[in-house]
Amino acid sequence: MKALSHLDALESEAIRILRDGVAEAAKPVPLFSGGKGSTVLAHLAIKAFFPARPALPLLHVDSTWEFHEVLEFRSEFAAAHGFELVVHHNEEGRRRGLNPIEHGSLYTSSMRTEALKQALDNGGYDVVFGGARRDEEATRAKERVVSVRNRHHGWDPKKQRPELWSIYNWRRNSEETLRGFPLSNWTEHDLWAYILRERISLCPSISLPSERWCRWATN
Repeated sequence: MKALSHLDALESEAIRILRDGVAEAAKPVPLFSGGKGSTVLAHLAIKAFFPARPALPLLHVDSTWEFHEVLEFRSEFAAAHGFELVVHHNEEGRRRGLNPIEHGSLYTSSMRTEALKQALDNGGYDVVFGGARRDEEATRAKERVVSVRNRHHGWDPKKQRPELWSIYNWRRNSEETLRGFPLSNWTEHDLWAYILRERISLCPSISLPSERWCRWATN
């Protein structure tokens, strides 16, 4: 039997994680920001459940200060691939006119962090898929592929479960939710190489790597 290529192995692992998580969830949802990670995650979800329509909606938390290209790409992507699109705003923050120029960290916590918690509570989602990778920052390196969150969506590294031999535990109690990260073992290079191989269209506001890098990554 021919061994899988590096990218094929990562793709297979991510699809397995998506299928397992959806099978164990009552109401699963992937987060969709319009960035390259969430776009690749959505494409993997399409592959995971093909030829059926995607088995879960896309959730976009709109901070109200998104680029027009992002909003347009988000809506067109969902429509083109048969996803239900769920959009959430922090209405209280919008009424207060919070913005990143005048309100800095308050805007970020209210319109992104708190808005995400509101969206998850309102939707009753129990398994939430994200496009984060372990190589992004030191905190991410401590995340499990299946990460337990308490009823306030808080994360305690000491309460995370071991994942020996890529065995993932999707069990949770009634007050917990789970975050699943199918791209955990991918690197920045892997992500771009996969995007180029699969010819995945990205939001126009995303900066693409140089032509020289693209030739090197695909050889």
